[in-house]
Parts: sequence; C-alpha cells; structure tokens
Amino acid sequence: GQKSCCFEGCYFVPSAPEQELLCIFGTGDFGRSLGQRLLQSGYRVVYGSRRPHSCGPLPQGAQVMSHTAAAAQSASLVFVCIHREHYDFLETLAPELKGKVLVDVSNNLKKNLYPEANAEYLQRLIPGAHVVKAFNTLSAWALQNGPSDASRQVYLCGNSAEAKEAVSEVATKLGLTVLDRGSLTAARELEDFPLQLFPEWRLPLRLAASLAAAFFFYLLIRDVVYAYAEEGKDISFRIMVSLANKVFPIVSLIMLALCYLPGVIAAFLQLYRGTKYKRFPDWLDRWMLCRKQLGLLALAFASLHVLYTLIIPIRYYVRFKIAESTISKIKENKTSVFDTTLAWRADSYYSMGILGYALYVLLGITSLPSVSNALSWREFSFIQSKLGYLTLFFCTLHTYLYGGSRFLSPSTYKWYTPPGYILSLVVPSVVLVLKLLIILPCVDRTLTRIRRGWERTDPEDDTKKSLLT
Repeated sequence: GQKSCCFEGCYFVPSAPEQELLCIFGTGDFGRSLGQRLLQSGYRVVYGSRRPHSCGPLPQGAQVMSHTAAAAQSASLVFVCIHREHYDFLETLAPELKGKVLVDVSNNLKKNLYPEANAEYLQRLIPGAHVVKAFNTLSAWALQNGPSDASRQVYLCGNSAEAKEAVSEVATKLGLTVLDRGSLTAARELEDFPLQLFPEWRLPLRLAASLAAAFFFYLLIRDVVYAYAEEGKDISFRIMVSLANKVFPIVSLIMLALCYLPGVIAAFLQLYRGTKYKRFPDWLDRWMLCRKQLGLLALAFASLHVLYTLIIPIRYYVRFKIAESTISKIKENKTSVFDTTLAWRADSYYSMGILGYALYVLLGITSLPSVSNALSWREFSFIQSKLGYLTLFFCTLHTYLYGGSRFLSPSTYKWYTPPGYILSLVVPSVVLVLKLLIILPCVDRTLTRIRRGWERTDPEDDTKKSLLT
C-alpha cells in the first residue's frame, strides 16, 4: 500500500524512483522505433546525432543532442544504431564512452564484407567500453508493432557478463526473449543471421522445383507430344490447366510422403542398432529438420490442385466437349446407361480427396507457432503423426481410386511409360507399408523400449536372452 505519515495534517508521499536513462546514437528508422519502444517501457531516452536540429521527427518525450553531449550524460548503456562506415567518429569519443555498455545493432549488406565483425571492430575502436552485439535480428517494423511469435527472440554476445546482463534486462522489459550466444567472437554469426534468405527452405524448395519440372516435362511428352506424334492432334492448350493440374497433386503426394519417410527410416535404424543413443547420419538429420517445410509446400501444391479442379466446369474445352457429346447423342437418339460401379468409384474418389485435403489443412494450421504453442506435446504429436499418416493414407487412396481399372489397361502406358499418378504412388505406398510393419505389436514393443532408453547390449537383457534361448 501507499506509505504516508501525518504531521499537523500533512501527508508526505515518497517520490517515484527516477527512470533509467538510455542513449541512442543514430536517428534512422531503427533508432526511432527502438526509442519509441524504450519510452513505452518506462525508460528515458536521449538521442545522439550529428545533426541534432535536422534529424527528423523523433518519439515524443525523447531528447536529442550531439554525440559528445549525449555520451557525457548519465546513461551507462548506449545503443549504436549507425552503419559501420560511420564508426570512425566514435574513436574520438573513447574517453566519454569508457566503461559504458555499447550495444551494436548493425548489419552488413552481404557476408564476409569485412575481415572482422562490426562489433569486434567497434570494440577495437573503443577498448575501454563493453561492446555487446544484440537487437540486429529485429527490424524497425517489429519494434513498432510489438514482438510477435516470429520476432520475439534477441540474440546477443559479448565478453562482459555484466554488460550482457544489462542488455538482457532491457530486452526483457521490451517483452523479448534473450538467447546468449557467448563471447564477442560469435558476432559474425549473429550478423549473418539477417542475411540468410530462407535457409531452412532451400532444400525443400529445390526438391519441389525439381519434382515439378521433372513431372511437367514427363507428362508433356506423354500427353501433348504423344498426341501430336501418334494421332496428329494439337492439344497444346491443355498445358496451362490440365497438365498443371496433373503435376500439382503428384508433387504434393510425393512431398507429403517425404515428410514421414525419414521418421520411418529413423525407426528402422534404431531397431537395427538396438539403441537411441547413436547419432543419425547427417543427411537424415537435415531431412528430418526440414519436414515442416516439406509439409507446407505439399499443402501449397494440394491447394493449387483444389483451385485448378474447381475451374474445370467453366473451361471452354470442357463445356465444348459436354455440348458436343449431348448433341451427338440427341442426333443418334442414344442414352447412356447408369454405371453404379463407376458412380461408387467416383464418389469414393472425391470423398477421399476432400477428407485428405481437410486433414492437410489441419496439419498446416497446427504447424503455425501461434497454434502449436497452445498445444501440449501429446496433442501436437497426435495431430502431426497419427493424423498425418491418416492424411497420407486418404490422399494415397484418392490416387488409387483415380486410377481404378486403368492400371491394367495397355492404352494407359503410352510409349510403354507409366502415367504420372502411378509414379506418384511409389513413395507413399512404401511409406505406408513400412509404417504398417512398425506398428505391428512385436515391432512396436521393441521400438518403444529402445526409445525409453533400453539398449540391446544391456547385461541384464543379454542374460534374459540367454535364458530364453
């Protein structure tokens, strides 16, 4: 409660503690956004600028002075929000900056632009200060709009534990999560982070592009070139929709299967080795780490397949063929006999596709950080693993039903080559068969024991084996 004392009817209320003063060198977009967030978090902010009278609009409540005057203030922590090429003037301020914590937030335009990291260069210019590399992975936009799930982490490194603790305290008050990467030698690694363009997506994107290109040209030869060479028909107009709508589901199904294939391979490796304590091969580690990206790309291709399928009824070619068939039957006075078997297969085909895509979307939604953070590990594992394999099963069955009796028809194999949908069934079928073997009680029991820490070389288990023998 509020403390007060009464003397002759007067109440004395203790004054609030003075707000901590922080200094920012630089009045660019990042410096202004950082100052605004610091003011909102209860700090006092003073800017140091080369042109204090013409530096543009600054956050309300902040002061602006020359660099020397700002550095001479009582602020013990200074944010250096300027580019490396302008660091030279700081060398003249070495006496004023001695003992202060300098937070270097700079980045470069490309990797290995300089022989040493910007933070290390700053430390060499001002050896008496404590340089900490931090806040360089955040953007001015992220600071203005508050931390989100994708930009809540702040990496920092420095040689002084006290300096890093001071910077960590500021970051925590801003609502950010701090990850300490060690000494200042890690600064180059931190400066390279913002320069990476989708590093976790490179392998999945290359794989998706390779699969799409390979199947596009394969189907182009089987459908368009074959029709022109063997039948003299020009159906090149089908490239834009029909051919694309064959490529999308093929790539989607293969990539979905590739999401679950590494887990199956890892399970068989553990069964073969009899332990979980041996590292997987590097290629398998990389594969398992990019499963989320593979799944999201698979969902993107599946969504394209859905959209392309929805426009089928309004295509000129389809409307023309329907009208031509109807008029032809009227002229010949013919009617088609209703095929119950075909109706069952068509409805089952569409049903499996709808159920598979619905689960596909569920997997994609639960992979979002804002959703996955709200789930327990058991819930997340149930959706991504159990429902994931169910999604793969539905989509695979959807493709089998699409093929139907055409699997055995010689006309399906143009130039003795299998259709694209048959090729797309190879990987998912293998994954489902291997998963079926893993969930057999005798195999699943052993795998569960291994994942709970049991090793085949345990003396007690060897004794039991010999007794059973």
